[in-house]
Amino acid sequence: MDTAAEAALSWSRDLARDAGIRTVTTGTGAALRLLAATADAKAVAEIGTGTGVSGIYLLHGMRPDGVLTTVDCEPERQTFAKQAFRAAGFAGNRARFIPGRALDVLPRLADGGYDLVFCDGDLMECLEYLAESLRLLRPGGLVCFEGVFADGRTVDSAVQPA
Repeated sequence: MDTAAEAALSWSRDLARDAGIRTVTTGTGAALRLLAATADAKAVAEIGTGTGVSGIYLLHGMRPDGVLTTVDCEPERQTFAKQAFRAAGFAGNRARFIPGRALDVLPRLADGGYDLVFCDGDLMECLEYLAESLRLLRPGGLVCFEGVFADGRTVDSAVQPA
């Protein structure tokens, strides 16, 4: 990533930390960038815009003409993400911001219209996100979740054996 993108990531992380919002780690971001590039992603859906950290990684991995559709129930966060994307050097038409609760918005998105879906929303809704993601994906597309196996646990399970 170039200097502008690194500065935008730093700014976005600082905003998130100050607001008490968790962000993807640098390693997770690198994995997202790699997965988007491997999928030759032109259309990516993101559940949970946050302050734009994961979106910057995804956009860097996507095709130059790719569009990130990002959903968040907090419009203020999306405003921060727009600023971060612009600061990272992405044109305004590279991201589509949809405010609202993910499970209200996702049914309105096109079946089979996405190469990758990244889910970083309410962990208690991850099974519903998975069902919607599978509908949204083109054949061969990828769905990724953040934090589902945090601390060796899934949303509905006890600690998993090592």
